[in-house]
Amino acid sequence: MSRAKLVVIALVAMTGVGGGGGPVDPAGLAWATCPEAPTAPFQCATLTVPLDYADPGKGTLGLAVVRSKATGPRIGSLVLNFGGPGGSGVTTLLASGTAFASLNRSYDLVSFDPRGVDRSSGIQCLPPKEFEEFLEAEPSLDETTERNLSIEFVQGCQKNAGRILPYVGTVNAAKDMELLRQALGDPKLNYLGFSYGTHLGATYATLFPQKTGRMVLDAALDPTVGLLEQSRTQVLGFQKAYENYLADCERQGCPFGGNAAVVRLLDQLEKKPLVVNGRKVTDDTVRAAIGEALYSKLSWPLLTQALTAAIAGDGTGVQVLADQYAGRQPDGTYNTLLSSLNAVLCADTTERPTFAQAEALARDLTKVSPIFGPDAASAGICSVWPTPGEDSNKRVSSRGTQYPVLVVGAVNDPATPFVWAPRLTAELGNAVLLTFQGEGHGAYGQTLCVTGIVDAYLLNGTVPAKGTVCPAT
Repeated sequence: MSRAKLVVIALVAMTGVGGGGGPVDPAGLAWATCPEAPTAPFQCATLTVPLDYADPGKGTLGLAVVRSKATGPRIGSLVLNFGGPGGSGVTTLLASGTAFASLNRSYDLVSFDPRGVDRSSGIQCLPPKEFEEFLEAEPSLDETTERNLSIEFVQGCQKNAGRILPYVGTVNAAKDMELLRQALGDPKLNYLGFSYGTHLGATYATLFPQKTGRMVLDAALDPTVGLLEQSRTQVLGFQKAYENYLADCERQGCPFGGNAAVVRLLDQLEKKPLVVNGRKVTDDTVRAAIGEALYSKLSWPLLTQALTAAIAGDGTGVQVLADQYAGRQPDGTYNTLLSSLNAVLCADTTERPTFAQAEALARDLTKVSPIFGPDAASAGICSVWPTPGEDSNKRVSSRGTQYPVLVVGAVNDPATPFVWAPRLTAELGNAVLLTFQGEGHGAYGQTLCVTGIVDAYLLNGTVPAKGTVCPAT
């Protein structure tokens, strides 16, 4: 999915998940207090999984798991994935568990860091200083520069995480979820996935249809889309969301002068970056800041403040937004999101677009989207990735599941544009689409209509009628 935040074969044995090496027994979960939330109603544990399902003798990985136990009569566990690929389920659930209080009354809320993410052998490709320099310079519309930046990044991935890189694909992550289901003691996996989590959920339903319970896929991704087309669709999706933001800003008397002022700011920062606390604020910093703010309409006022200040010479606000996107921590380190993202994307496809192809796409898209078009230049990184990818995760189906999968799409979602939601629904087969006529990445929690329908499905098995639409208000 470039820098925009921002996918079959399995043998099911009675005792576990196969893949060529025989059945695997899931390790039990020893729940204990979470170090990061010692006073909160959370418990943490580690799930042991094979590094390589085809050859369990290669060793194991420990996956970090978190849960919030049901506050009322319990009907089972609800596993959540909040997206990425590369997003930390542990961190996100610890920070946002109250947003799912209605579900938590009946479900143990459970999330985890997938393999290669943060606490689960998280992939770190560059040290913090070098990674910050990489973000300041990338993406580049110069093919040689982009190639050199990508090679340096990939060499760091191989050096620091070479053992795990071949095994971080979505098929393995879905098999990990099956072991998690077994360790939780649930007869079926009830699941709520967002963004990339829709791909992970769809892959699980494909591999384990008889073990799939009630499944909601919000902010749907179409796994059949190639890397270049994915970049094109996302750039156009972010551009549409940006235009909607500008229109809203103008209705309120936009204080910074609109798009023309933003484009001038980008030109100025490309030549002479601002400096905030000893760190550069470049044109790419502003691009990342705008993209981050477009994930939720609630962030639009913050973006207006940040752009107004940057145009006046203060880049603090855009730096804060860009740091949120990049996963920068208060101590100057970074989480594994952007490193894990590239690792999973390249593991999940045999496609290897060249830098020339990516640059041509970026130049083409920059004509219609000066803000986001350059991001497409990053789509060439898999051409220098050190491990091969595989395509089995691109074929998904929920035929054979007990319940229809509930797919949710927002018509103005920038990161997973709405066009992918009906496609995923059709590909799954046993699925129903819920449309949200609003802004933002992910619809659950944005409106009582969507939240009520999703809750009714997860709690009671109530499937919405075909063609159900929720208004933006």
